[in-house]
Amino acid sequence: MVKKLLHTRYRVNDLDKTISFYTQVLGLTEVRRHKSPRGSELVFLKTPNSDELIEICSYPAAGNVTVCSDLTHLAFEVDSIEAFAKHSAALGYPLTDGPTESASGTFAFIDAPEGYEVELIEYRK
Repeated sequence: MVKKLLHTRYRVNDLDKTISFYTQVLGLTEVRRHKSPRGSELVFLKTPNSDELIEICSYPAAGNVTVCSDLTHLAFEVDSIEAFAKHSAALGYPLTDGPTESASGTFAFIDAPEGYEVELIEYRK
């Protein structure tokens, strides 16, 4: 039996551009960076109010990364979709879908540099 979720990994082609997106657009914090024994470059990011980390991996020896549409996404809670949309658009990352109203609040999506989808959720107060 597993004990707890530690991290989720996304492999990318452009490590610097991706880390910039997660830290500057989403506000995550880089907590560590190192090279694995097999040669991949790993960066671990922390989300406020969460124990799990996001691992961003650059491993060119495994070939080019091609992200399939709607394969996977990360979801983050935000205080305001509208405020987040203004912030992310000013940094070159406009919403790609939404905002959409739901029973529990509002959600929208943006794409990270490699094409991974990021969902933003503003829960109804």
